[in-house]
Amino acid sequence: MYTIDNKTYPCCTSVTMKFIGGKWKAVILYHLIEGAKRYNEIRKEIPTITERTLSLQLKQLEEDGIISRKVFTEKPPLVVEYALTDFGETLLPVLNEITKWGNGAIEQSNKITRD
Repeated sequence: MYTIDNKTYPCCTSVTMKFIGGKWKAVILYHLIEGAKRYNEIRKEIPTITERTLSLQLKQLEEDGIISRKVFTEKPPLVVEYALTDFGETLLPVLNEITKWGNGAIEQSNKITRD
């Protein structure tokens, strides 16, 4: 058993899912693999996510130490960039395998269609 923020997790897999579980976290992290991105860049790459959800997920990922948020205030307008932290980069093999599995699922499942 593991405890994070007073919540109990029965195994390492559930701990991992605490950090990257849900519909959007892994997708957001996938888009940060290439490097730091601004909020609007992420939003354009994931057009089906709502602004509220993206903001909440970015905040959670930042609080968990998976991504960093850097604010540039030197000259207007204010610029905010998000990037994987060193801790977040440890998820790269996991994210790559999730992507690989998804590509295989697209080919093998008759329920999935490409738009």
